[in-house]
Amino acid sequence: MRAFSYEKATDPAAAAARAAEVPGAKFIAGGTNLLDLMKLEIEAPAHLIDVQGLGFDEITATDEGGLRIGTLVTNTALAADARVRRDYPVLTRAIVAGASGQLRNKATTGGNLLQRTRCPYFYDTAMPCNKRAPGTGCGALTTGAFSRQLGIIGTSDACIATHPSDMAVALRALDAVVETVTPSGMTRRIALEEFHRLPGETPDQETALMPGELITHVTLPAPVGGRQSYHKVRDRASYAFALVSVALIRQADGSGRVALGGVAPKPWRSAAADAQLPNGARAVIAALLEGARPTEENAFKITLAERTLAAMLKEA
Repeated sequence: MRAFSYEKATDPAAAAARAAEVPGAKFIAGGTNLLDLMKLEIEAPAHLIDVQGLGFDEITATDEGGLRIGTLVTNTALAADARVRRDYPVLTRAIVAGASGQLRNKATTGGNLLQRTRCPYFYDTAMPCNKRAPGTGCGALTTGAFSRQLGIIGTSDACIATHPSDMAVALRALDAVVETVTPSGMTRRIALEEFHRLPGETPDQETALMPGELITHVTLPAPVGGRQSYHKVRDRASYAFALVSVALIRQADGSGRVALGGVAPKPWRSAAADAQLPNGARAVIAALLEGARPTEENAFKITLAERTLAAMLKEA
């Protein structure tokens, strides 16, 4: 066990300032991902700032008719909220598709967005990984590497890892916005579309957050209605990450929104693909995955995404 110091935060701006000034500091709430990474020595924070006492554990209505979700709201509480189940059912379905009940009881809204990839080369400290150790290379791109579960679009020559969150895929379909407090005490609003970064040459820089910046809320706009569904295709029926997942919001006139998980370093959606919904699954996926760069092992994801969406459209 590596030694680390610990403190409980009592003020969000002070917590952000503290995280920015202390080298190697990390926030901790539910800890469902961070503690695992610490045990494996993938993460080795020198200082932990416990934010569970900051009070961001409520879901409130906004003046615009949407919802403001505290960063500490657990996945279980968010999925079970009557307003979410009624007005944003794609979010409930996505959350319930992820992890186990025990983990959802501890995992938080902000932590879910910040969870790190489950790429096997990221988790194996004996293998090169630009995300874990910048400049060492990408084990998934070496000859004979295992890449079945990894990304096919939005990737780079430095990294082909995918983002593991189910919740984030639904939030992307719903046009969610992330609210933060910076170390200077200022607040920011970041559209989820811009929140997760593509790897480029710096795959270790995974979000648009500045050092020390703390997520305080996630805001949903007013409900968009329509028929909402989430389907997750995986190698086993439970407690597995998506090979491909699809969040679909379908309106009565055939228009709607589609977001994909399991294929990219961030939840994947485009306006051009949404516009193709009246033309069917093949047209949507062709637009959504235009420019895809699959490996030989994961090229099947393009067909899998099309077939999954086609089945969902037929059901809708």
